[in-house]
Amino acid sequence: MKIITVIGARPQFIKAAVISRLFLKDKDTQEIIVHTGQHYDENMSHVFFEEMDIPKPSYNLDVNGLTHGVMTGQMLAKIESILMSEKPDIVLVYGDTNSTLAGALAAKKIHIPVVHIEAGLRSFNMQMPEEINRILTDRISDILFCPTEEAVLNLEKEGYSNRSVKIVLSGDVMQDAAIFYSQKAQKPNVELPNTFSLCTLHRAENTDDPTILSNIFRALEDLSKNDNPVVFPLHPRTKVKLKELNYSFSNSSIHFMDPVGYLEMIWLLKNCTYVLTDSGGLQKEAYFFRKKCVTLRNETEWVELVTHGFNYLAGTEHNKILTTCSLMKEKEPDFSVNLYGNGKAGEIIVKAIKLFKKI
Repeated sequence: MKIITVIGARPQFIKAAVISRLFLKDKDTQEIIVHTGQHYDENMSHVFFEEMDIPKPSYNLDVNGLTHGVMTGQMLAKIESILMSEKPDIVLVYGDTNSTLAGALAAKKIHIPVVHIEAGLRSFNMQMPEEINRILTDRISDILFCPTEEAVLNLEKEGYSNRSVKIVLSGDVMQDAAIFYSQKAQKPNVELPNTFSLCTLHRAENTDDPTILSNIFRALEDLSKNDNPVVFPLHPRTKVKLKELNYSFSNSSIHFMDPVGYLEMIWLLKNCTYVLTDSGGLQKEAYFFRKKCVTLRNETEWVELVTHGFNYLAGTEHNKILTTCSLMKEKEPDFSVNLYGNGKAGEIIVKAIKLFKKI
């Protein structure tokens, strides 16, 4: 069986590491990795393949730094050309990026079955490009691997039970990765405070609005000065937008650092007091490492984290962020609750893909 996997962003590299490792053990499966280039920073792309032992991509499309439409269109054309040449049995996509949608569209238009890992997630915010990507990808996929029962329920509410698509409750491959790589964590080679909170921010709805971005960073400055030093691996998008605001990095109380690889991020997660982020992946990773999380958005796809008190939605207003952090520190959730499977999601997914191909 020949499988083409399309990836392009940090969370997808982590998820692919779990599945690709299992494919490598199967002599009857050939996986070809296509990297769209969506995340092009050295520390957000190449380093992941090195440290996670993911097979190097056979193709790198180098599509990045463009508007959503242009980026997705260029990816679609280039992926289609590869699929026409390689003639795979299945195309595998992860998550909700432009790379995800482009890979799924390219495959479906030439009648190649599509497998979507991390299906069924919904923020119910159609202003998010990711929400559009995940809805459209689910609609044209042939196998939908759902990480949670809530994701399965979302698909059932949308009528997927009446469609010719296979829905599998697999658990979350991100937890597989967290378990596997936890003992390989590496301390970043930078000076860090003895205690710190960990923050990331990258979503367009936060970074592209000057008022929202200013509000968030005023809150982070206050937290870093008065609560707990904030350590911030700086996403390239966020750095550019802060420079446009004439943000004073030299006078900031926040401890900025370059983007880090997965093993360094695991170390930061294991050693921080709590997490602030707008990243869906990091919300889950905080839970995997038993850290409470404050989400800098008004909604999340990972509703079970909020329901069980692991995650707190703070929105993007200065005072609300500070208030939410204070509330979060008063609570002690039960991290023994199992929300995302038992670390066997990868095995469930690979087995289901092989059975699908036999049919």
